[in-house]
This record gives sequence, C-alpha cells and structure tokens, in this order.
Amino acid sequence: MTMLADAVFEGGGIKALGILGALSEAERRGYTWVNVAGTSAGAIIASLVAAGYSSTDIRVLINDLNFNMLKDKDWLNRIPYIGPALSLWFENGLYEGNYLENWIRKKLAAKGINKFKDLVLKEYENDPKYRYKLVVIATDVSRRKLLKLPYDIKDYNINPDDLEVCKAVRMSSTLPFFYEPYKVSYIDSQKQQKNSYIIDGGVLSNFPVWIFDSEEVPPWPTFGFKIVESEESSTMRLNNPFALFKAIVSTMLEAHDKIHELDKKSNLRTISIPSLGIKTIDFEMSKKLKDNLYQSGVQAAVNFFEGWDFETFKMLCSTKDSK
Repeated sequence: MTMLADAVFEGGGIKALGILGALSEAERRGYTWVNVAGTSAGAIIASLVAAGYSSTDIRVLINDLNFNMLKDKDWLNRIPYIGPALSLWFENGLYEGNYLENWIRKKLAAKGINKFKDLVLKEYENDPKYRYKLVVIATDVSRRKLLKLPYDIKDYNINPDDLEVCKAVRMSSTLPFFYEPYKVSYIDSQKQQKNSYIIDGGVLSNFPVWIFDSEEVPPWPTFGFKIVESEESSTMRLNNPFALFKAIVSTMLEAHDKIHELDKKSNLRTISIPSLGIKTIDFEMSKKLKDNLYQSGVQAAVNFFEGWDFETFKMLCSTKDSK
C-alpha cells in the first residue's frame, strides 16, 4: 500500500549513510514523498529523492563516489606545506566544492532536473509554502540569516524558478572552513552592488523538521530523519591540528540543535539514528563501518515504525499546546 509523507533530512556529512538506511525502511513500508527538505548532506539526499531516485539508487551513487575527489584544490592549496593555510586565510576554506556541485548537477540531469522550475508541484504551484518539491537550508553569514531555498533566493534578485538545484545544494553543503563559502553578488534596493557569503545550513538549523508545518492538521505526516550521538561517542581525541579542525567543524554543525530539545510533536515524528561514533567528515572510514551505519539507520526506522501512529499524531496537532 502506498502512503504519502513529507521527509526532512538532517545534515551530518558522511553520517548521512545512516539516514539512507532509515529511508530504505520507510520506502519498504510503502511511503512515497510529497515534499522533501534537508540541510547539508541531508540536502544532497533530499535533492536526489526529489529528482526521483530511490534510497537504493542513492546508496549505489554514494558507494560509487570517490570521496577523495570531494577535496578539490586550486593552485593556492597545492603550494607545498603552506598551501592549506593560505587557502584558509585567503579563501576561507580548504577546498573548492566544485566537484560536489558538478556531481550533483550530473545526477540530477540524468533525471531531467536542472532548475527549481523542474520541481514545481502542479497541484501546489500557487501555494507560497509548498510550490516546490524540494527545500534546502543554507546560511547567509554576511546577512546573518537562515535561507530557505529556493524561496529566499528572491532576496538576491534571482527568480526562485531559475535557481539551479545543484547550486542550492552546494550552498547548503558548504561545510565551514572545509569548503570555500559560496559567493552571491546582487544589487540591493539602494541600487548598490552587494556580496553575500553562504555556507552550510547546519550553522543555524541542522534539522528543520518544522519546515512543512502549518496551523492545520496535516493530511499526511512529516518524518524527520536525525542522527543522534551517544554521550560516550561525543568526546574526540585532539592530538593534532587536523583532529582539532574536524572537531571544530563537527561541533559547529552538531551543537546548535542539541541545545534545543525537540518538542513533543517533533520528537514523535523523528527517526533517531545512532551515529556509532562516526563524525561529520570521517570520509575515509572503512566499508564495514559504512555498512554498519547504514544498518543502524534501518534498525532505527524499524523501531520507529513499530510505535508510529498517525492518528495519535493528528490528535496532538489539533491541540493548542503540543510541547
């Protein structure tokens, strides 16, 4: 039996493999997705789902991806010994991020998706909240503002329909210091040239499970796919500068939503996936660890759906206080 739902995917770098495992179990149970949203790695998954890829398809794509290629360098970064430091100082990031953007562009194009106008839901095309099948979260550090893309790209004098999906995902996936910030140039209301620098949405909201909520009782559920850390796995050994760098990035992207406990309504619809101690940029982990993380997601979804009851959730939504 096919059932409709929305899906919101948390960021988390390589930990998103756990989200894929949970997604596969949801699809196995017959869920298909109306609207999808995500931050960072969650935005990558959401964009592929919106384009028509299944969780199995995405797992194949990820397994075939050479993660070392994601560390694309320009000439500055290639200078022996001091290149990385110069890249951080002058370009605010170690790597370019172009390979990731082009990889996403190619995978979306294979499904006939290029711009957000290709993801307009016909039945909601006049609805300002649900017009697009995909929403991704990014952070404009110049304006200190959370961005819901493509909707908020209009603030930069760009038609949301004309925004390339791969560029929005690239913005959302710009891990601080790991990738160079994405620069957007535009003319403001005072006719002045402005530049905004956009980075990972996880800086402000790594888990926007609220994004499709409204005042009304929903006709179908929104499921959140979230990576959770155990207290035992939260301590990192900082015995070299690179370990410190990894810890800084992980902390920036993981700490924000930790200090904001999920309300009762959000908690009830969230599939919590143990991270197994894996960190955001542990791209070099073994195949066994990747498989374990994927299965962690599968089992988390099995546990979740055993207790899921949409009617109970709708009753909660109909009350004024859902905390």
